[in-house]
Amino acid sequence: MKVFVLNCGSSSIKYQLILMPEKKVLAKGLVEKIGLNGSGIKYKINEDPEEIIDVSVPDHTSGIQMVFELLTNKENGIIRSINEIDAVGHRVVHGGEDFSGSVPVTPEVIAALEKNIDLAPLHNPPKLAGIYAINKLLPGVPQVGVFDTAFHQTMPPYAYLYAFPYRLYEKYKVRKYGFHGTSHKYVANRACQILKRDINNSRIITCHLGNGSSITAVKNGHSIETSMGLTPNEGLIMGTRLGDIDAGALLYIADKEKLSIPQTNALINKESGVLGISGISSDMRELEKSAAGGNERAQLALDMFHHRIRKFIGAYAAVLGGIDILVFTGGIGENADMSRAAICKDFEYLGLIFDPEANKGLRSKEAVISKDYSRVIVIVVPTDEEMAIAMDTYDIAVK
Repeated sequence: MKVFVLNCGSSSIKYQLILMPEKKVLAKGLVEKIGLNGSGIKYKINEDPEEIIDVSVPDHTSGIQMVFELLTNKENGIIRSINEIDAVGHRVVHGGEDFSGSVPVTPEVIAALEKNIDLAPLHNPPKLAGIYAINKLLPGVPQVGVFDTAFHQTMPPYAYLYAFPYRLYEKYKVRKYGFHGTSHKYVANRACQILKRDINNSRIITCHLGNGSSITAVKNGHSIETSMGLTPNEGLIMGTRLGDIDAGALLYIADKEKLSIPQTNALINKESGVLGISGISSDMRELEKSAAGGNERAQLALDMFHHRIRKFIGAYAAVLGGIDILVFTGGIGENADMSRAAICKDFEYLGLIFDPEANKGLRSKEAVISKDYSRVIVIVVPTDEEMAIAMDTYDIAVK
């Protein structure tokens, strides 16, 4: 079965064509700057060099159509016809309380996604655009929605509710939903496979660290607590996102600066985080370089980033009643050995004995970075959300 995986952003489309159940990636790429100047398509088949095609892409339907034309090109395509695509899997950011797992895309599911646009106004509309496009271009082909929020639907009410008046939850469904669920689920399962551990009898903390970062406590295969909330702004300090904040401090700044709600939203989502602290960049590599050169604000941003992660690991160890496995993933988690070392410092009291040599220089590889005698196993697992989506799509489509 050939599964086409779509991850539609507001002006981009990530895609992969994956042969299942073999889990072989046949083609992958990225459509960039949809509806903007300088749009184009990155396209890669198997191990061939990546092609970059400059072309006007006015909307998502046009972008997907162009990808299909590349996939079926007689000279350098990978399939003869788009009819060889057996199913389509969509990454959907916000499913609200409607979905606790991946589901076939039906008119009822589309209606629920449209209803949840208020919860993810920047993320859900492009996901719907991808679904609408497939309905038009591949009518009748099964589609599956895989939700970032679904994995976290196992959180208990005392973990996901905010202490607003309960009527506001009842009226607006204001609560913690969590994100990066597809990644957290994938790396937790993969870590247990690598370590030959039973996920149904394991206490795992997964750290998805990138420009957007979140941490999840996974007990016996289920998410019981996660750092992101109603929106992806809660929790850790991120590239440009504020993370946890005293709500009174936010109101105070908004009042003093005479900020509107859109301006306040921009402040906490686009102007804060390590970028706001350092005044340099949201890129960890740039911060490390500047800090090494003596820039105190770059070092402060790094210290704050690491401190917040360590605080959550400690809190989640309490929630889980201990840790068996600590997983690092995401762009920073997989590649930043200095950050991993800083985060794992002084956790011996939890039974975590870090291995600096195993960690040093490790990038984007599955590897254990704790000592053999460490009670807590620390492991790096590169995430593969597209493969996770393909797996769920295959499981649902073949039923």
